[in-house]
Amino acid sequence: MAGASVLPAAEAKLKPKYILGSCMYGYTALSEIVPEVHKVGATALYIWPKVHGDQREQLDEMGEEKFAALLKKHDVTLGCITQYKLGPFGLQNEMRLAQRLGCSTIVTGGKGPKGLTGSELKAAVATFIEQMKPHLAVAEETGVTIAIENHGNNLIESPDSLKYLAELRPSKHLAIAFAPYHLPQEEELLSDLIRTLGDSIAMFYAWQHGMGCHIKLPKEQELLQMPGRGELDFEPLLAALGDINYQGWTEIFMHPVPRGIPILEPTSAVTAEINRSRDYLTKRLP
Repeated sequence: MAGASVLPAAEAKLKPKYILGSCMYGYTALSEIVPEVHKVGATALYIWPKVHGDQREQLDEMGEEKFAALLKKHDVTLGCITQYKLGPFGLQNEMRLAQRLGCSTIVTGGKGPKGLTGSELKAAVATFIEQMKPHLAVAEETGVTIAIENHGNNLIESPDSLKYLAELRPSKHLAIAFAPYHLPQEEELLSDLIRTLGDSIAMFYAWQHGMGCHIKLPKEQELLQMPGRGELDFEPLLAALGDINYQGWTEIFMHPVPRGIPILEPTSAVTAEINRSRDYLTKRLP
């Protein structure tokens, strides 16, 4: 692994804008999660619906007014909502809710045929983008960015599909949620891809494959998804983010098995583990 940068974080070219993912705490109450946001160097909360978390459902249960009051009490903003269930063509009401709550980003997946390559893939991405145009009109109206994650078993899953999305997108309100976990675990490939995608990236998941997230493993092996634990060297990726003057969100992330449980118990242990990874990243900032 490459040596850590000796440049102090305050002088670093890249200053990550951290956001705290609610699903890292499983189905823990929002009232317990929101006070953790500043403890991990973040300013914003990223809420997830079931099955990964249930904080989006908690928002509905408590109502927007009480949710907004909870955020205000702890000087936290809502930065992002994940909505895979609604899909890229079902986000119009969610974008209006995001606007009311001052939330700038919604993450979802792409829609279209899987397993394509070359010109067929580019054509399918172009078709997807054309289908997105009415939804992008609402995104522009509400000030929300729809970030498409390169999720496995999806139209947008390969490096080429990401490049086509970045190349063809008609609006900055259509962007990319970049997940190294779902890509080859090769630092040079990932770094070059980040530089190619440039300002189309709105969310960077500090997340590696490790030993995967679909089979129950001993906790130490499950945690290999976290930066600083698995084999992926994040230093070249951070250098690439610095080269593109990355201004989007950074979420330190992993999936537990089964979904919906905290990555560790108790809540303080989750926060400590995120900070462990944040310390690793800080020492490698360009």
